[in-house]
Amino acid sequence: MTSETKKPKKILIVGGGTAGWMAANLLATHWHDVEICLLESSDIGIIGVGEGSTPHLKFFFDEVGIAESEWMPRCNATYKNGISFFDWSSLPGFKSYFHPFPAQTDDIFTVPAFFSNISARMQGYSANVHPDHYFLETYITQQNLGPIPTENFPFGVAYGYHFDSGLLGQYLAEKAVSSGVKRVFGTVTEVLMNQNGELASVRLDDDSLLAADFFIDCSGFKSLLLQGALKATYTSFKENLFNNAAVVIPTPMSAIIPPETKATALSNGWAWKIPLTNRYGNGYVYSADYITPEQAEMELRQHLGMLDSDVTARHLQMTVGRVEKHWEKNCVAVGLSQGFIEPLEATALALSFNTISGFIKAYEKGAYTNQFEDAFNKEINARFDGVRDYIVCHYKVNQRKDTDYWKDNAANPHVSETLNQILRFWQRGGDFSKNMYMNNLVGSYQPKSWACLLAGYGVFPPIESTAINTQYKSSHDMNQLADFIRRCGLNFKSHNELLGQ
Repeated sequence: MTSETKKPKKILIVGGGTAGWMAANLLATHWHDVEICLLESSDIGIIGVGEGSTPHLKFFFDEVGIAESEWMPRCNATYKNGISFFDWSSLPGFKSYFHPFPAQTDDIFTVPAFFSNISARMQGYSANVHPDHYFLETYITQQNLGPIPTENFPFGVAYGYHFDSGLLGQYLAEKAVSSGVKRVFGTVTEVLMNQNGELASVRLDDDSLLAADFFIDCSGFKSLLLQGALKATYTSFKENLFNNAAVVIPTPMSAIIPPETKATALSNGWAWKIPLTNRYGNGYVYSADYITPEQAEMELRQHLGMLDSDVTARHLQMTVGRVEKHWEKNCVAVGLSQGFIEPLEATALALSFNTISGFIKAYEKGAYTNQFEDAFNKEINARFDGVRDYIVCHYKVNQRKDTDYWKDNAANPHVSETLNQILRFWQRGGDFSKNMYMNNLVGSYQPKSWACLLAGYGVFPPIESTAINTQYKSSHDMNQLADFIRRCGLNFKSHNELLGQ
């Protein structure tokens, strides 16, 4: 039997939303000769929360051949250079910092200076260590510039997007259907198995059956196929990440549309502010173990200056964790059905893209068999765990002392050995980046991102407690670095101009 004869003739995606329609578009792009059907419930409303992404969303659009000029206006989308963090640290000089996406100029010209000064500061010297002085995308964000450089700019610049998630799901559905994906509406009432313990079909509420050779579970937190029918084991991250709820309120857009997400620490969690072309999406991600939904809504309204507003807030619940096996037999879970990590670093769509893209490659490599199922599951678990560790670090090293929530996060002993090792290398000083690479600690996030977080919080020994306590004479001229970054920034247009605003 050839590999082509093993190739599934029909794939059924159970569940729509952004994850389901991303999967549909990717599968239709790669496997033209496979019948792809997506089943979604007409009873599920569209939430339409303002959402952000990492650069992986651009990778997705590039792979399926959709231009920004086509999808961005339809989804009220804006560009995203990175995330500004406010009030996660109470240390003077470190009350805010910006985490930029990568630019080639950084790695070539400015990151060496950043790490050199960090090393000096760890040795007790007074050195310039705040990350906001070292990165191109930090500068262009401060100037409200978009991330698209002129044609004569020779360096690559990565970026993400902000968008209306409900509109994006609708748009991707249209594109998939135009590519030949069959769209069916209905509600699953039963999942039927074959004699080998694999999925065979699903029964709908009209008693019809939908059969397939392979299934993609995009049924959300219910995980009807992978966790429901196939009984996949689920690992909770509740001990690592306390937040389990959110409250959402939109506000009007300002005249200047900022190219950044803002993440502001509040009493028992943090608030996002995401700029769309027509409004701001705002939300408060919090732990219901420390604050009630009513208290959270009141705090968010106060934060937004909307105590007297009659705009309705929406309340959401979250379950944080992941399955142990994302691919089991003839089923792969994508999106919430495989797991969820709170939205602090906007990684949800990146994990969905990595899952379906990685599955396509592994399935083809294994001649459409389960040969590489275990390797695939190990890789996706590593991605989830790497994102979890990076987000846990935001809470573990927080420099706030005002509520039990922040104190308990800082004292939380449920931290992975990987994160503990990274923090030990940081605290020991030395060549942080080299130590991470030598000890195979570079995964979902590069050393530069870890350094931005830790330096941005001011996680350094007090200068007065060190033996040296003298000004570090850096071999890098900070004025020249700043001038270089500024001159690079001249190659970028304003964000509003890029959006045609």
